Amino acid sequence: NTINLVRENLNEKLIIAGVVMTMYDQRTKLSEQVIDEVRTHFPNKVYNTIIPRNIRLSEAPSYGKPILEYDPACKGAIAYKNLTKEVVGDGK
Repeated sequence: NTINLVRENLNEKLIIAGVVMTMYDQRTKLSEQVIDEVRTHFPNKVYNTIIPRNIRLSEAPSYGKPILEYDPACKGAIAYKNLTKEVVGDGK
């Protein structure tokens, strides 16, 4: 429904190239349920790379830095690097 509203009001040519799952917390069942639900609604559109909840990702903006500069070795930064490879390489 939100996608249709955006198409109607802002960009009629909007195309969903892919869906990025973020703020994933492996400790909760809710995270898995959300991913399953999104994959059901957007089959073949959800990227394989999932961005985890990560304190370093939360801290980086407070220091005015992108995560790849703030802590390139943290799980969140590595996930974003992998997502970039997946999107650019169209490796869905």
